[in-house]
Amino acid sequence: MSGTSRLLDGKVVIVTGAGSGIGRAAARVFAEDGAQLALFDRDPRGNEETRDLIGGSARAWTCDVSDEASVAEAVAGAVAAFGRLDGAFNNAGIEMANKLVPDLDAAEWARIMAINLTGVFLCMKYQTRAMQGSGGAIVNNSSGDGIIGAPYASDYVATKHGVVGLTRAAACETRYTGVRVNAVLPGLILTPMVEERLLGNPAFEAQVAPMVERHSIGRFGQPEEVGQAACWLLSDRASFVNGALLTVDGGYTAR
Repeated sequence: MSGTSRLLDGKVVIVTGAGSGIGRAAARVFAEDGAQLALFDRDPRGNEETRDLIGGSARAWTCDVSDEASVAEAVAGAVAAFGRLDGAFNNAGIEMANKLVPDLDAAEWARIMAINLTGVFLCMKYQTRAMQGSGGAIVNNSSGDGIIGAPYASDYVATKHGVVGLTRAAACETRYTGVRVNAVLPGLILTPMVEERLLGNPAFEAQVAPMVERHSIGRFGQPEEVGQAACWLLSDRASFVNGALLTVDGGYTAR
């Protein structure tokens, strides 16, 4: 970014789910824009790979976002290591069970809720405490499915609608906490998981072309594109943006 100021220069930012996909790509974008990074993931190997790709501005913590003690310990460790916290990208999440409502098990429902929704709440709880009154910013990763419905995805859709509601409610508390809270809502993003489990699955072959067509830009997104949107929301250039739902979906939800 020669000749221009970097968006996150000197800021300390947590990224959850940093071990792969959007989390890894976003962490690299943030680092290029000057951030010091606290990388959280329950997979230590993937998380350490991300740390090594970024280099000296990043440190890694093994963290299960669905476990309150794990989240509290990781956030405290990051604050102790860097001396403060300025922002967070709550990205960790899992995919749907790919079942109709009557076929979903309660255990499957509980698992995705624990990670995709309760996990975001727990991270926000301890991140907001660490940033209280400091003018920090949180960006939550919801989904285009956070504002629409989809078949075979009621569990996932419910969690992502929940993240939208949590984001907007927390944004209403900014006058008390001093922390801005926004969300990005990606469309279908070409992460390794999507390429392997969707595009590489013959069972979904007939659905790929209609899904591309639904994205009016005419393609699926890249993980870095979500990271770039989150980077701006975390930066001081978005200082008057609060409670926003930024769709990064190639027009998927515009129809």
